Amino acid sequence: MEKSRVRQNMIVRLKALSPQERQAWSDWACRSICQQVAYQEARTIATFLSMSHELDTRCLIEQALRDGKVVLAPKTYGKGRMVFVPYDPHDLKLSSYGVWEPRSDEAVDPSEIDLIHVPGLAWNEAGYRVGYGGGFYDRYLKDYQGMTVSTIYDFQRCDFIEEEFDQAVREVLCYERNDK
Repeated sequence: MEKSRVRQNMIVRLKALSPQERQAWSDWACRSICQQVAYQEARTIATFLSMSHELDTRCLIEQALRDGKVVLAPKTYGKGRMVFVPYDPHDLKLSSYGVWEPRSDEAVDPSEIDLIHVPGLAWNEAGYRVGYGGGFYDRYLKDYQGMTVSTIYDFQRCDFIEEEFDQAVREVLCYERNDK
């Protein structure tokens, strides 16, 4: 399936989740990441600030802060450039993409990030993902050497052909619905 159709289909499916389904998925994602050795050994983690149709990353952020970890959030610029900066809940602004992001430009060097929680819309069996089409994460992950993880809903696993610039996520954790 072509990526634009995958993107449209997944956004519709994500928006159709009930608040209870989204909360169960979000709680599971937090627990699942925190059980990973990469998380337990990490000093610095990066995660996205979720949009209303995505899993809620606030649980993970709060847990990581309680665990004494440095938490980073993405900040985007023109031409697909993205950096991670220290997360401060009191210093966020709404980006032109409708996503909350830090006001700060204090970029943390990728070599200092132990684990990145990667968002997206769909993943194939090889860990490649369909994002929102801006290429921010693919560009960032191209030279990133640390651990990457995504926490997906079972319906987000899908067949598509990756493109040469796509970067695979190293660990894809899949939430299985109870109603199957």
